[in-house]
Amino acid sequence: MELAFLILPMFAVVLAGWALAATGILSARVGEGLSEYVFAVAVPALIIQTLAQPGDGTTVHVGYWIAYFGGCAIVWAMLAGLLGRRRRPDEHQDKRSAVIVGFASSQSNTVFFGVPIILAVYGDAGKVPLFLLLAVHLPIMMTAATVLIERGDGGSLGRRLLEVARRLARNPIVLALAVGGVLRLTHITLGGVAATLVKAFGDTASTCALFSLGVSMHQYRLRDGLGAAAAISVGKLVLHPLFVWLIAFHVFDMPPAYAGVATLFAAMPVGINSYLLALRYRTGEAAVSSAVVLSTIVSIFTIAAWIKWLDVV
Repeated sequence: MELAFLILPMFAVVLAGWALAATGILSARVGEGLSEYVFAVAVPALIIQTLAQPGDGTTVHVGYWIAYFGGCAIVWAMLAGLLGRRRRPDEHQDKRSAVIVGFASSQSNTVFFGVPIILAVYGDAGKVPLFLLLAVHLPIMMTAATVLIERGDGGSLGRRLLEVARRLARNPIVLALAVGGVLRLTHITLGGVAATLVKAFGDTASTCALFSLGVSMHQYRLRDGLGAAAAISVGKLVLHPLFVWLIAFHVFDMPPAYAGVATLFAAMPVGINSYLLALRYRTGEAAVSSAVVLSTIVSIFTIAAWIKWLDVV
């Protein structure tokens, strides 16, 4: 019952957003605007609020990074080999498809799903490991995908990497992590109006993120490529967290909260960035779009199972 009371309200918020968009009560513009607010204001404020607090003295073990990204690499290679290497008349298209499939199976929906759920499960103990992982997740995953695609496509790798770097430099999440990191290293704590303002915005992050996700999901459909979408979803919801759990809990020695956060981070559904990357390279759009929807729906059961398995509640 405790697990149900933790998980169901979150998915109810997502469902409410989807239902209001599906019935036409809310337009797509509302979802887009709310998503921009969450991405540019609410979550950055929550990050700064968390990182500006005094540290607990915990040293982040290198195994924390190896556990998460090692799991990413394994499931990426597995799914890319299984679904991406199909016979196509265009060899470059075939290589791009392999990268997109692998990327989708290991790219978590972090901001709109991972942040509210992990914070609800682990509370204050999960804030630092969550945002430390969030700090490097998008840069590493996007850079890896860009390198693999452009190397196989014969495109200008340097130009693409420069474009990725420029986008990351303007990314509100990355900027907030930089500001919060400076505050943490210099032992500067927020006070007065600044602390009140940051807290006011940060407190809206979880609910707004889940609601905007529901509104945005109305734009995606279960289309063609359901077989590939199902395989991607299994890779993302089952295999990815399984590999991370094995490495985090049975290979390296780290605080339980860190190992649990890494596992739950991996257990999140397919991130929308995967679909944006598929659109950018014009390959696998239907399968990845379907995987976003399918994995989000199924994750209500798989995330609950992982939380139970981790014995957090």
